Amino acid sequence: MAELNTLEQWYYDVPIVTRVWTTAAVLTSVLVQCQIVTPFQLFYSPASVWQKRQYWRLGTTFLYFGPLSLDFMFHIFFMSRYSRNLEESSFRGRTADFAWLIVYAAVSLLILSPIASMPFLGSPLSFSLVYIWARRNPAVRLSFLGLFVFSAPYLPWVLLGFSLLLNNTLPKDDLLGIVVGHVYYFFSDIYPRIRNGSRPLDPPAIWRRMFAAAPPPPPPEVPAARAE
Repeated sequence: MAELNTLEQWYYDVPIVTRVWTTAAVLTSVLVQCQIVTPFQLFYSPASVWQKRQYWRLGTTFLYFGPLSLDFMFHIFFMSRYSRNLEESSFRGRTADFAWLIVYAAVSLLILSPIASMPFLGSPLSFSLVYIWARRNPAVRLSFLGLFVFSAPYLPWVLLGFSLLLNNTLPKDDLLGIVVGHVYYFFSDIYPRIRNGSRPLDPPAIWRRMFAAAPPPPPPEVPAARAE
């Protein structure tokens, strides 16, 4: 029972956006494993979305990381770790801003997907978050498989090189994630310094209001005592 309470506490300690994304990704792979749905119903296809009105593909393409396997566990761990790191550091207390980053990256990848012929976009989305986290934490030192130590900004390129060595091909999805992540980093961290604080990728006010905490309900009125 204590182990269940500890697991539940760990789960709810994960920031809300990362928790929802990770949970949805795990449930999606479980549904595929149980043959309730198939990967062919999940990938992004412009023709299926806009002509056949299968709009769910706009979301499920970011949720499927493959069948339940060691490779799936690696992808989920990698995605949730850096998403959580970013949400807990740069975006602490700013859930609306982090959710807006996810929306920006997702929309950008959907637009670029047909160019790179990528049906599933969960990996490039998580890679864009890795890139942003790495650029915002230049002092962090990392070790790759215990072989060498490097600064965090080199992490995306180390992962890119490792993937190239393993697969003998340039990973287009990771490159696309770097591009999307760099655009966000430029307009959020560099552009404001050269344009008097202008931040064109900040969420609109209506988006922030959606995430604003609801005011507490007024205390119940206490009826006045009647004189006897």
